[in-house]
Amino acid sequence: MNIKELDPDSSPQAAFGARLRRLRVERGWTQDELGAEMGYSSTHLSSIETGRKMPTLRLARRADAALGAGDTFEREWREMRHGSLLEGFPEFIEHEGRAAEIRLYEVGVIPGLLQTAEYAAVLTESSLRRGAITPGQAEERNSLVTERQATLARTPPPMVFVVLDESCIRRPVGEPAVMEAQFDRLIEFAELPNTVLQVAPFTMGHRRPLSLPLYVLTMPDRSLVSYAESAQRGFLERESTSVLPLLTAYHQLQAEALSQAASVAMIKQARKGTP
Repeated sequence: MNIKELDPDSSPQAAFGARLRRLRVERGWTQDELGAEMGYSSTHLSSIETGRKMPTLRLARRADAALGAGDTFEREWREMRHGSLLEGFPEFIEHEGRAAEIRLYEVGVIPGLLQTAEYAAVLTESSLRRGAITPGQAEERNSLVTERQATLARTPPPMVFVVLDESCIRRPVGEPAVMEAQFDRLIEFAELPNTVLQVAPFTMGHRRPLSLPLYVLTMPDRSLVSYAESAQRGFLERESTSVLPLLTAYHQLQAEALSQAASVAMIKQARKGTP
């Protein structure tokens, strides 16, 4: 049989395929036999093994189960899927999708959970033009915005507390119509029964306890997870002793920020373009 040689170092996709083939051969299975275990055709598995097709999360999980690989293939898939994201962020997204309560503070840009598709596309296009990301990474970022927002439609939905630095609503992104639609989204978000939206005005000055974006999650078992970013790295923290001071700072921020009614009024004023 003419078996195509693989170069696992050529791409993450090739590495995934090479590992799948190696573990299959070690088991003494043909592609037909592995396909029967996983619920896929041998033709489909051949295209995965040779790197011609991108594996899905479903396939990765079934490969782990069929080959007794723990979560090896799922982790490889997530690395491929989120390869352009900062360290810690892919894992944070997994926690975010299960959290009972989400608290976030953002500076300078509307957070992904609240972005319209048009607003997100403008940001992505800007990064693409600067050469900061590739076209593939741009597509990944836009898709991720949609995927993350699905967590707001869960049953039951999480409680979501959002504090936006005033810079988020003062910074123009795209054409006026993009910002108008984004302001409408913020106002709609504030009207939901499971959300609280506040603006931290510039006038808070030195009383603002946080200067960088922060996310704090309360999981169903009441454990805490936090995520923060520097310019080049993301930091995921799961130790309560480290997260609790951040949660305290977040509560202090909420206490000093505008009420939701005053915040919505500021957003409506910004939408009209009035000073």
